[in-house]
Amino acid sequence: MIDAAGQQAAVAGGEQPGASPRQQRPRVALLTRGIAGGGVQVVMLNIARGLAARDFDVTLLYRARRKEPPPPAGTKAKVLAGYPRFIGRIMAWRADPSAFPVLARPVLFSLIAPEPLRLLPSLVRYLRSERPAVLISATTYMNLVAIWARDLAGVPTRVVVSEHDHLSQHISTGRDRGAWRWRYAPALLARVYPKADAIVAVSDGVADDLAARTGIDRARIRTVYNPIVTSDLDARAAADPAEPWLEPGMPPVILAAGRLVPKKDFATLLQAFVRVRQTTDARLIILGEGREKRRLQALAHSLGIAVDLKFAGWTENPYAYMARAAVFALSSIREGFGNVLVEALACGCPVVATDCLSGPAEILDGGRYGRLVAPGDVDAFAAALLGTLAARPDPEPLRQRAQMFTVRRTTDAYVDLLEPGVGRAG
Repeated sequence: MIDAAGQQAAVAGGEQPGASPRQQRPRVALLTRGIAGGGVQVVMLNIARGLAARDFDVTLLYRARRKEPPPPAGTKAKVLAGYPRFIGRIMAWRADPSAFPVLARPVLFSLIAPEPLRLLPSLVRYLRSERPAVLISATTYMNLVAIWARDLAGVPTRVVVSEHDHLSQHISTGRDRGAWRWRYAPALLARVYPKADAIVAVSDGVADDLAARTGIDRARIRTVYNPIVTSDLDARAAADPAEPWLEPGMPPVILAAGRLVPKKDFATLLQAFVRVRQTTDARLIILGEGREKRRLQALAHSLGIAVDLKFAGWTENPYAYMARAAVFALSSIREGFGNVLVEALACGCPVVATDCLSGPAEILDGGRYGRLVAPGDVDAFAAALLGTLAARPDPEPLRQRAQMFTVRRTTDAYVDLLEPGVGRAG
């Protein structure tokens, strides 16, 4: 059943109350953090759109902690209630009592239990009531909750889990509260993930890392690249960004985008930009918000580049910027995939990126479609930026490369996972 809020969302998504439903493929639910936010949310929304376009009956499941937009046309939304974490802990143990040794530290007795545990009671209730044929989830602890909920509900729902980042990097670089529990995640995932009907990784690097850390058979993990290129991307790229620095006749703009957090390593980009400015009249725009903004602003002032740098904040349409920038720069220490690189390529914007664990090298085919440099190497990054500014590549091959990462191609891959024997026996 869809509650009043869910019914409103269904109407916003294109359904008419009381209308006779058209013939549709099986019902699919997508479990996500929300339908507003960062890269994972965008990916899940695009998967939802792609499946809805193939006549799947699609419902987005999430816990709303902020004002959420309407779901995509042709889909529905169901807000899951959040429960106290201790209830989720108990239910996780009930799902597999013999798993107590691997549950103890990361889940049962961790000082701060994973946030997705709050959704476990609501998800169990939803699965028992609605019995979707397939449940797709994204990110580690959401994936665990999806599997536990299916087992507790006792339904034949097929569960597809997807990993979006390197487990090894969570273990080695986690600094947030509760991040220590990642040290105990490999044994937990080795126990729980094989119960999923399909395991997806967003890049070969993420898949290889997951297999190496958990011992899960690599053949069980399928790489499905993120669905980034949408049918409306060209129209959005043609829109006016209303940014004076991007007007014709202005100095070339280096563009970057992402959350202002340590793993994006914007400090290396700022230092490389100092070297670029020593020989070239250029400007730098960074799109995004995050906890490191003040530190980066202070660094820019200390480096003497503040006058040529603009922190433009979050924008709903980064494509309008990418279509007019001289080069797009990604300086990350790690990426599971690197959505923004595909977006830049689709806009015909040349790319310079760090050759971090995975994602960039796969997207750029080892450097064929953009320059790759070692993470943290300021001199190499500056040289790559200068080289790209001096000899900008033909944009058409870049746009063609981006067609590897369309919603259609990703939807094809998910349909292959969903349709053979949708639902489990028993």
